[in-house]
Amino acid sequence: MTMHKPFAITLDPGSSLANKTGTWRNERPVYVDRLPPCNAQCPAGEDIQGWLYHAESGAYETAWRHLVRDNPFPAIMGRVCYHTCEGVCNRGKLDEPVGINAVERFLGDEAIRRGWAFDPPAAASGKRVLVVGAGPSGMAAAYHLRRLGHAVTVLEAGPMAGGMMRFGIPKYRLPRDVLDAEMQRVIDLGVDVRLNTKVTDVAREMAEGGFDAAFLAVGAHVAKRAWIPAKDSSRVLDAVSLLRSMEQGEQPLLGRRVAVYGGGNTAIDVARTARRLGATEAVIVYRRTKEKMPAHPSEIEEALDEGVMVKWLSTITQAGEGTLTIEKMTLDEQGRAVPTGEYETLEADSLVLALGQDVDLSLLDGVPGLEVKDGIVQVDPATMMTGHPGLFAGGDMVPAERNVTVAAGHGKKAARHIDAWLRGTTLPPKPKPAPASFERLNLWYYADAPKTVRPQLDAARRTSSFDEVQGGLTEGNALYEARRCLSCGNCFECDNCYGVCPDNAVIKLGPGRRFEFNYDYCKGCGLCAAECPCGAIDMVPEEV
Repeated sequence: MTMHKPFAITLDPGSSLANKTGTWRNERPVYVDRLPPCNAQCPAGEDIQGWLYHAESGAYETAWRHLVRDNPFPAIMGRVCYHTCEGVCNRGKLDEPVGINAVERFLGDEAIRRGWAFDPPAAASGKRVLVVGAGPSGMAAAYHLRRLGHAVTVLEAGPMAGGMMRFGIPKYRLPRDVLDAEMQRVIDLGVDVRLNTKVTDVAREMAEGGFDAAFLAVGAHVAKRAWIPAKDSSRVLDAVSLLRSMEQGEQPLLGRRVAVYGGGNTAIDVARTARRLGATEAVIVYRRTKEKMPAHPSEIEEALDEGVMVKWLSTITQAGEGTLTIEKMTLDEQGRAVPTGEYETLEADSLVLALGQDVDLSLLDGVPGLEVKDGIVQVDPATMMTGHPGLFAGGDMVPAERNVTVAAGHGKKAARHIDAWLRGTTLPPKPKPAPASFERLNLWYYADAPKTVRPQLDAARRTSSFDEVQGGLTEGNALYEARRCLSCGNCFECDNCYGVCPDNAVIKLGPGRRFEFNYDYCKGCGLCAAECPCGAIDMVPEEV
């Protein structure tokens, strides 16, 4: 029997009855694009769901190019980013979050292996931009500015590009060949990077160099100090200098027993480095509890696995020859650590202070309009511009969490607003789509698929070398992991709406073009919305 579509009246588009189908329909389906939680969470502003969509079809270069539109360092991020995107992934409520970070690393490593290069920059704008600092924020800004057609000069005080990625992150977390490859790719785009060039006066540098704008991205290389009475024979070092000396090929003499004072990621890195340098005991002394420790939980666990010990609720009051005096702390009713007056002695051949870092802001002396609070440059959070026109800042210099992903995001945001400022325009804020919540998903569509576990070196091998601890995914595992994405809130052309519509009102537009509704046939039954796996169809009230 031949099936015919139901009878429909064709209306003049100008008629007041156009797009109406009669009183039998109170609601109509509408395709929507919602904001997936991973995208909303990413500090670098990546379209995570977008590049995963390409990766799950095996189009790895397309996925990489989609990714680097926002973040030029996927191989680095796949190693050092704390992937908060996975913490909000809707799949985590079904079984386990998608291994976004692992797939990003795979794409980054694949790009290095295959020699993929960035697309050439846009036509030259005739504008020149100065970037101070070749760390993650500065190099990200340079990349985006160059792609927008501007001439970019990066001035770096150190002997190599990378900033705190190189001088603050040990090789066992970030191999230097990976860092070098992704820095060089930015340089190959036409960015002029001048090493061993410290900027002491940014206003003079801009004037003499004829720069139209500047982005300041000086890293926090100055170690904070604490007053600890110490005998002349005591060996007290700071964490920043220790990690920097490791990068320059100098291995500090720490001794067999090493104490590290602090609770951040740098303290963890120093303690793990000490174990690799032969220390039989590496003890972190921290004045609060594990729950209050600012270091990332995964870093803490890896350190404990490697034999690093932690003395919680403890503070160092004196350093002697081969010993430290430790005062025990307790938490008051407000959760603050307060001294108890109880002391103990800890044997230690050396003490490393890892109490945080500051930024050297002397290059800003005399620049009008700048506001600095507690050693931090104040910027407009929407544009990253300081109080001085044309002078922007990001990374460790501004109020924000200090990590590589946040810094790269600052570079991207600043570059886009620098571009607008140079062109005499402003970027209006983009309206955010509604969030793609877990409750909108139809989970019957998705099969159980546990998260891929990345390989790791065993603890014994980890403490005897600086080999990379965390391994990457194989191509098969990366493909599998990308396919675990639920495409929350956005159509991925599964054809469910097309298949369940009883009125043949869904029209396929072709691969990559999704669908549309023929409202002459649609009766508003809502089956399409009810059966959409990813919650990409809304039922909206019919206009009267």
